[in-house]
Amino acid sequence: MLAPAGRGDGRGEQGLHSPDPRANVASMLKRLFAVFSLFVLAVPSLAAAQGVASSADPRATEAGREILHQGGSAADAAIAMVAVLTLVEPQSSGIGGGGFMVYHNAKDDSISTIDGREKAPAAAKGDRFLGPDGKPRGFMDVVPGGLSVGVPGNVRLMEMAHKKWGKLEWKALFQPAIKLAEEGYKVTPALYTWLEQFQPVWKDFPAARAIYYVDGKPAPVGTVIRNPAYAAILRDIAARGPEAFYAGANAKAISDAVAKAPRNQAQLTLKDLAAYQAKERPAVCTTYRIYKLCGMGPPSSGATTVFGILGMLEGYDMKAMGKDNPMSWHLLAEAMQLAYADRAAYLGDADFVDVPVKGLLDKGYLAERRQLISPYGAAGHYEPGTPPGAKPRAAAPPIPEHGTTHFVVADKDGNVVSMTSTVESIFGSQLIANGYFLNNELTDFAFVPVKDGQPTANRVEAGKRPLSSMSPTIVYGPDGKVILAVGSAGGKRIIMHVTKTLIGVLDWGLSAQDAMELPNIFFGQQGVLIENDDLGKAIAAKMKPFGYSFTPTDLGSKLNAIERVGDGWRGAADPRGPGTSSVDGAPAQN
Repeated sequence: MLAPAGRGDGRGEQGLHSPDPRANVASMLKRLFAVFSLFVLAVPSLAAAQGVASSADPRATEAGREILHQGGSAADAAIAMVAVLTLVEPQSSGIGGGGFMVYHNAKDDSISTIDGREKAPAAAKGDRFLGPDGKPRGFMDVVPGGLSVGVPGNVRLMEMAHKKWGKLEWKALFQPAIKLAEEGYKVTPALYTWLEQFQPVWKDFPAARAIYYVDGKPAPVGTVIRNPAYAAILRDIAARGPEAFYAGANAKAISDAVAKAPRNQAQLTLKDLAAYQAKERPAVCTTYRIYKLCGMGPPSSGATTVFGILGMLEGYDMKAMGKDNPMSWHLLAEAMQLAYADRAAYLGDADFVDVPVKGLLDKGYLAERRQLISPYGAAGHYEPGTPPGAKPRAAAPPIPEHGTTHFVVADKDGNVVSMTSTVESIFGSQLIANGYFLNNELTDFAFVPVKDGQPTANRVEAGKRPLSSMSPTIVYGPDGKVILAVGSAGGKRIIMHVTKTLIGVLDWGLSAQDAMELPNIFFGQQGVLIENDDLGKAIAAKMKPFGYSFTPTDLGSKLNAIERVGDGWRGAADPRGPGTSSVDGAPAQN
């Protein structure tokens, strides 16, 4: 603190009133420097009002921060981050895939969502993934190649977001990615790990090897990769807009890659690409205690399932029980399995099937589901309920989900983006078009079109968007201000990663960073999976009396979040990966 003039420094009022003018000037400068020093120390918190970005890769975070610094909106920054993530995190997302964006507009405090989910081409039919014997083919049998590729949606999503909320010129948003693609970027440990694992698959995919291999082997960590083909398509998109992606040479490159794939050749036509449109859909919102939460509706299952879990937990005093109480985790486990049972039965593309969204979030219905949770032990069997307005529906068998990324941005005006993007599996279909990977999103459809005589909600149909677990979420406090935006990668586990973090912040009073560091837990076909670390093992030991059988395993997540702190923002990034957050005007926080 500055000492009050005339006291506290042993010199009375000598400084400013010295008979020596030079001493007076020196004293004034000294005091001004002290004040300036305090101002500088305060810059990070003041800069927080300028905006913040958080993503799974520091180069994408920097691209978002750079756009914010130029005066761009949260939507502008998000577009730049999609373009960079395509390049530096190709195993997870990109312009060859799709995504969901949840957007808070500070001007009118409205909430919007954009559906950029991939679509099945016109040639797609319900039996697409059945073998000659009429049984579902193996997942990894149909992922590589053309059969799994859906029409990419991210570029149309970016277009819609920019038209609605952009401030900078469209072409400016692609410059960080173009620069990286031309000058080169370094291979990360995460990318190298996946390159090594996919060596057996890539023997059939020379286009992928041409970019990411050196001397016939995966490029080692630290290798500088240049991608001139990707830079060229971005320059074209920057100059001519989305039509450069969905028509002309690039559209033909996509169509040819699918038709001439080394494995599982299929049809995805120029007409399929030209017809694609992103869709603005109503946000799905609910209340949880004193908070309002909003997320993405169908074809995402994120909001309905996350909010369904929370709705069941709302009847318990999670705050009083706390994060170290095994009962807290038991209740979370049981609510998760009940919500996932409903997800499997009712969720799909609402343009094709009747999804009872209101019924799934109905407080009375969730109270009924809550009654199925025993405080004494695991139920062991979880059937879907009958929410208000639901029609009879068969639950589809589970299918894997893998490659995804999430990022969040807030700008100086208070606009907020929470966006999850994906190519589905690691490196998607393994097919390359103009330097980027094409998705394998069609394998997110149910492989079984009919079960127990009933059509499955998520069966393959032409023009349909597959079900997703992506859960971009924005949380409002009692005053109506955004207090948290969060999401994650992790396939079907996304829902649990996000739910765990929300409970950590809203019930247990943790920071977003501390909440995402809580152990990951998931209840899958292999039983109860718990993160294989000390905290996870401790929770597993405490929960054994409830009758669970635990399997410690790698439950990696890529959570990213921003949270309001006073009048500014603070970012958070999952320590399990290389993600970072950065406030405009301040160093990276992690």
